Amino acid sequence: MNHPEPRRLTAPAPDVLAAVEAAVPGITRSRVSDRLGMAHDASHYLLTPQAVLVPESAGQVAALLRTGLALTFRSGGTSLSGQGVSEHLLVDTRRHFREIEVLDDGQRVRVQPGAVLRQVNARLAPYGRKLGPDPASESACTIGGVVANNSSGMTCGTHANTYRTLESMTVVLPSGTLIDTGAPDADERLRALEPELAEGLVRLRDRVRGNPDSVRRVQAQFSLKNTMGYGLNSFLDHDSPAQILAHLVIGSEGTLGFVAEAVLRTVPAHRLAATGLLVFPTLREAMAAMPDLVAAGPAAIELLDAESLRVAQTDPKADDLLRTLTVAEHAALLIEWQESDPDLLTARERAAEGVFAQLKTAAPARLSRDAGGRAGLWHIRKGLYASVAGARPSGTTALLEDVAVPVPALADLCDDLTALFAEHRYERSVIFGHAKDGNLHFMLNERFATDLDRYAAFTEDMVTAVLERGGTLKAEHGTGRVMAPFVRRQYGDELYEVMREVKRLCDPAGTLNPGVVLTDHDDAHLRDLKSVGTVEPEVDRCVECGYCEPVCPSRDLTTTPRQRIVLRRELAAAEEAGDHELARRLREEYGYDAVDTCAVDGMCATACPVGINTGDLTKRLRAERHGRAAQRGWKTAAKHWDGVTRAMNLGLDTAAATPPALPEAASRAARAIVGSETVPQWTRDLPRGGTRRRPAPDPGAEAVYVPSCLNTLFAPADGGPGVMAAFARLAERAGVRLHVPEGIGGLCCGTPWSGRPRGTPTVSRR
Repeated sequence: MNHPEPRRLTAPAPDVLAAVEAAVPGITRSRVSDRLGMAHDASHYLLTPQAVLVPESAGQVAALLRTGLALTFRSGGTSLSGQGVSEHLLVDTRRHFREIEVLDDGQRVRVQPGAVLRQVNARLAPYGRKLGPDPASESACTIGGVVANNSSGMTCGTHANTYRTLESMTVVLPSGTLIDTGAPDADERLRALEPELAEGLVRLRDRVRGNPDSVRRVQAQFSLKNTMGYGLNSFLDHDSPAQILAHLVIGSEGTLGFVAEAVLRTVPAHRLAATGLLVFPTLREAMAAMPDLVAAGPAAIELLDAESLRVAQTDPKADDLLRTLTVAEHAALLIEWQESDPDLLTARERAAEGVFAQLKTAAPARLSRDAGGRAGLWHIRKGLYASVAGARPSGTTALLEDVAVPVPALADLCDDLTALFAEHRYERSVIFGHAKDGNLHFMLNERFATDLDRYAAFTEDMVTAVLERGGTLKAEHGTGRVMAPFVRRQYGDELYEVMREVKRLCDPAGTLNPGVVLTDHDDAHLRDLKSVGTVEPEVDRCVECGYCEPVCPSRDLTTTPRQRIVLRRELAAAEEAGDHELARRLREEYGYDAVDTCAVDGMCATACPVGINTGDLTKRLRAERHGRAAQRGWKTAAKHWDGVTRAMNLGLDTAAATPPALPEAASRAARAIVGSETVPQWTRDLPRGGTRRRPAPDPGAEAVYVPSCLNTLFAPADGGPGVMAAFARLAERAGVRLHVPEGIGGLCCGTPWSGRPRGTPTVSRR
């Protein structure tokens, strides 16, 4: 079997870039950093796009589709099965498609693909509503991915997933035709503009319904969580061509059209919950308890096997039960009931206690309504994949697979998987997931450069085990590339041909996300695999999950924390491969994109499941730029910070009072002599100098206020009062007394020095 070979970055085809520019000018990003930064997502596949396209509207997307070029749509980049990477053109729909409109007092919501799921739920929270899908990646995944992958998650099962909660969508077809499936004339418009597609969908509907074996297979497959192949249940659930199309597009992973916006029905966001962690001596005993627990009607039952528990014990939010448990072959079930009525929740708790009394647990089983404890348990569960993957051996790639079987078959499938881990020598593999729905996730650590044969053999055995248990090979992560070769095996020849016809009708030229969902290559899951080398501590632990991206201040300016890390990996790979020209270009572009524009605020660490602070990496890289002269200069500035900031204040005032051409010319001359990295360019849109910070001691104060030195440097915008004055007024109105320390003018938060050369103080002195 062929093993992965070192990648070489090829130049984008000039005719392709010219065609894009002619269709939609100004949206192409084709630098090596742009391409390689978006080559990585949360999956274990790695393909480098010819360019990254950043359209601003559905009209621009339609123009791109009419070029006939191969396109792959990507938004949050949290997909795990390879459906968000491409060697063709990658279309970034995160940047501009972020609109959220709450409808009917929260009963419905209209959303665009770039909106983050958590942000949508935050908009719905005042109405006591939320979206049905609740994947673990909800802090980072976007509506584009939620729709494209038919996302589900912890509590929504199959009754509140994207497919079941969709009301309508505006979809742009590969021909460039735009269809609003919620419009009263949607069917007529589809028949008029896309007659072959409309007629073909009706024909396939009748073909599926007229075949008893097809009906039986579809009903059995979609009684489970199932994102394998196309959603053929659309042909049984809907009659009109427009509605069939809309529900086929859900879960199609961007292979049938582009969803410009969707209207989704919401579900209640219950304000009360009773949560518990049931610990069992073994995994089989935990699975044996499932039928009785499911019958008690909980909102969620989440499985954690022994290895998952060991990882959970290291989490800062682990409770006493987890921290003190001596894990042998144990397994645990995180179980929760949710209600909005306190009396109903009390009744649930009483019923649960009766069930718990019959269980053979390894620790006392109890429920709690404590919000802090609940948040800690769910924090551990939602971050489990990334935490386990973050602890993997350096140089290995983490693979997260998901499958589903009927709940009675769970125990046997867990035994099958455990045996396969042992047979194929996968150590520290974990099994966890949504046990209530028969949905298991399992993770492998793999070295694709050396162990591809092992992975191929394991996959074949795993496929057999799942299908023999009446299961599906993809429950919620999408078919992608990883399971595309096995779609025919799961559905049989007849339904597979129906899927191929769906693809042909919607996308005759096969230009949308080629190689995803359906493939002619039996080894597609073994191609374009991601090999991860050892670089440096901050980089090596990253699993490229993308959870850090929504909180990054520079995400729309230059790079995100994930991109800063993957570009370091690409730089190391280029140097190891001897591609000196690529390494030079990466270093050149990295300086501004990743180092200069990082806010080093540590927000990425608050979202990262393994606590990576890319700001620390940035600080170290900045420090490496400085020499001894810079150290001496910044030490002097630190010791006289009050005077330095006042001098800058005076300089801005002086520049503002003179004809603009003079300070502009002076700063240009200074930059030419000293260097553009040392002297900033003055421009006429800069404000005047600010106001000196003055102490306001108050021994009886309730809070200490340390105003930023930026208040001294820059005057408030547009004649406003400024942050210092505004904050003081707010505190006064709130009845909060403030203490501003003596010597405040010489104090600093330390940010200018936190990326310092060795020996420079972290905080300035008075």
